[in-house]
Amino acid sequence: MNTKNLLLAGIVGAIVNFFLGWLFYGIIFTDSFSQPDPGAQPMVMIFLGCLTGSLFIAYIFTKWAQISTGGTGFKAGAIIGLFMGLQFNFFNLMDASNSIQTAALDVVITIVLVAIVGAVIGATLGKLES
Repeated sequence: MNTKNLLLAGIVGAIVNFFLGWLFYGIIFTDSFSQPDPGAQPMVMIFLGCLTGSLFIAYIFTKWAQISTGGTGFKAGAIIGLFMGLQFNFFNLMDASNSIQTAALDVVITIVLVAIVGAVIGATLGKLES
């Protein structure tokens, strides 16, 4: 495993993850999800969450799956996103204020977001290995 490639692909994935999260949750679907006070959102923590998830995906791709193309990264990212979205939203549904419709929308958004991030990470790994 090339640690430099893993870190670079994870960082590129984190940047894409951060901006896609802003696009989906902060612009497109603002009516579906409660928006916290902007002053209460430390952007560094949000980015660190994106970085952690992207490094995890990059680790899976380099260590276990040998994924190095955008297409296979997209497919693997969609599967990872499905399970991540389901896990997170099953826990969130324990709170009576959360609805099934919002949870289902969040699962779909997570699948799309992680699939795109997976494609970017896969493509980045492919470029770094060539």
